[in-house]
Amino acid sequence: MLSISQQVEIPDSEIDIQAIRAQGAGGQNVNKVSSAIHLRFDIRASSLPDFYKQELLKLRDQRISNDGTIVIKAQRYRSQEKNRTEALSRLQALVKSVAPPRKKRKPTKPTIGSIKRRVDSKTRRGQLKGLRGRVDIER
Repeated sequence: MLSISQQVEIPDSEIDIQAIRAQGAGGQNVNKVSSAIHLRFDIRASSLPDFYKQELLKLRDQRISNDGTIVIKAQRYRSQEKNRTEALSRLQALVKSVAPPRKKRKPTKPTIGSIKRRVDSKTRRGQLKGLRGRVDIER
């Protein structure tokens, strides 16, 4: 089970994971061992809530194909298990990115007391600065 939130989880049966040979440098190991992970997740056939499905399908992401399948290839590590963990965490991050946003805070008006304190402090500050001027000594 891949946990997205407290209420939303993706069962392992809906995630197709295949081990493939990694590209790039790695010496003899890269030619012998299938350490890269190819993860496929069908959005439309999943048990995700409809909101998640709609938002994922709206995304303009190169990892999401036209038929609604998320394809993630992880080959950073030489270990198959580390690549599997990374691919699952990338899928989790992608699905979490479309999670419902938190409610926006409604700005409230300042209280009468806070307005009065602010204006009083400005008045006192102005008076203090006014006292810094040149002093006239009349005799």
